Amino acid sequence: MPGPKPDLVENSAALPERADVVIIGGGIAGVCAGLELAEQGLKVAICEKGHVAGEQSSRNWGWVRLTHRDTRELPLMVEAQRIWQGLDARIGADTGYTRCGVTFTCASEAALAAERESLEELAPYQIPARMLSRDEVLGMFPGLSLDIKGALHNPYDGRAEPQKAAPAIARAVQARGGSVHQHCAVRVVETAAGRVSGVVTEKGRIACSAVLVAGGVWSRLFLGNLGIDLPQLRTKGNVLRTDPVPEGPEGTLKYPEFAMRRRADGGYTIASALPSPYQLTPDSFRLFKAFLPALRNEWRSINLGVGPSFFEALRTPRHWSGAEVSPFEKTRVLDPEPDSTMIDRALAVVKSSYPAFETATVAQKWAGYIDVLPDIIPVISGTEGVKNGLPGLYVASGFSGHGFGLGTGAGRLAADLITGRSPVVDPAPFRLHRFSDGSKIQPKSGVIQR
Repeated sequence: MPGPKPDLVENSAALPERADVVIIGGGIAGVCAGLELAEQGLKVAICEKGHVAGEQSSRNWGWVRLTHRDTRELPLMVEAQRIWQGLDARIGADTGYTRCGVTFTCASEAALAAERESLEELAPYQIPARMLSRDEVLGMFPGLSLDIKGALHNPYDGRAEPQKAAPAIARAVQARGGSVHQHCAVRVVETAAGRVSGVVTEKGRIACSAVLVAGGVWSRLFLGNLGIDLPQLRTKGNVLRTDPVPEGPEGTLKYPEFAMRRRADGGYTIASALPSPYQLTPDSFRLFKAFLPALRNEWRSINLGVGPSFFEALRTPRHWSGAEVSPFEKTRVLDPEPDSTMIDRALAVVKSSYPAFETATVAQKWAGYIDVLPDIIPVISGTEGVKNGLPGLYVASGFSGHGFGLGTGAGRLAADLITGRSPVVDPAPFRLHRFSDGSKIQPKSGVIQR
C-alpha cells in the first residue's frame, strides 16, 4: 500500500539562474524557512528531489505539541505554536491546524510521576496544562475503558494535517515570488572565495549566496559529500488512518500502547506508541560512540535487526561530483513497508477499549523514516564552526520525530540565521558544532514522538 499523497504543488516554470537562497528539501522545515525568507523580499528557490512533503512531512502523526519537549526545544516550540495559530490567515490556505488538546494517559504511578515532571517543565511558559484523575480522563472520553491511573492534559497542544500543511506553505512561497522545483535534486554546492556561490542541480546551476540543507534523513549523506559530518541515523515510524468514526473524540489521546488524533476528514490517525524495531545500517556502527548515551537511555526498548536498509546503504555512493547522477535521483521518495503487525495491534487496543471504534475500518497504512540525532534535538545552524564548514551553508535537520509541529519555528530560526536578523530564540542549543566542540551530548529519554 503506497504512502499518503500530499496535496499537489505545481512546479515553478523554470529554474532560475540566480537566487538569494536555495533550500534543499521541500519538507515542513524547508518550506517554512522559504516562507519567512520570501516575506522579507529575498528570492528563494526550493529544490526537492521528489515532491513537496513526500517523506516524513506527510507521514507523521500530525501533532503540534508543547508537551514532552526537551527543555532546550521548548522556547522554539512556543514560537512555533504562535506561528501555527496565525498561519492559515497568513497564507490564505488550510493547514488543518486546530488547538484540540492532548491527553497523555498514565498506566502506572511511575508514569504519573514522570508526567508531573513534564508539567513542571511547562510551568515557566504559562501553559495551562494540568494533571487529571482517572475519572476526569474517562469523563473527557466517554466510553473509554483503559486501565489508567490518571493523565497529563495540555489544552494548548494541537494538530494539523501533514498532507496539507507543507504543500500549502510551498504554494505561499510561490505566491510571494519564490520558486519550487520538484524532481530536481541538488547534487553539490559550489564555492568561490571560500564561501557558497551556487548549487548544481540535475537540471542546471543556480547561483546563490546561501544554501539551507533541510533534507530530512538525506541530510547526512548530502553533507558528507561536502566533508561535513552530521551524526544522523534514521528510524521507522508506522501509522494507519481509519475511515470516518462519527462518534470519535475531538481531543488527541496517548496511551502506552497507542496514540491517536482526529483528522479533518473525520477519520483518525492511529499509531503504536511502542518503539519500532531498529534496522541497523553501516552508519549505526560508524556513529555508535555518538549515540551511546541515547542507547543507554533506551536500551530496554530497542529491538535491533539487519534488513534491506543495511545492504541498500552499502550500495549507496558516499561521494559524487556535480556531473554525476546523485543518490537522490535514484531514490526520489522513501516509501518503506509499514509494520502491519505493530499498528494492527495498536488499533486492536483502541477497538477493545473505545466503543466508538469497534467497527472502525482501515483506510490506509504507511511508514516513514525519522531523522534522529544523538541528543534528540535538531540542528538549526550555520556550518562555519565545523570541519569543512562554509560561510553561507546552513542546516535544518535531525528533528528526531519532533519536526512537524516544530517546523514553523525552525523555519523562522533558520531564516533569522541566514539573514542575520536577531534570532527569535537562542540558537546555541541547535548549533551543529555542539557535536565537535567538547559539549556533553545528553538526550532526554522518551521524547521521540510525531
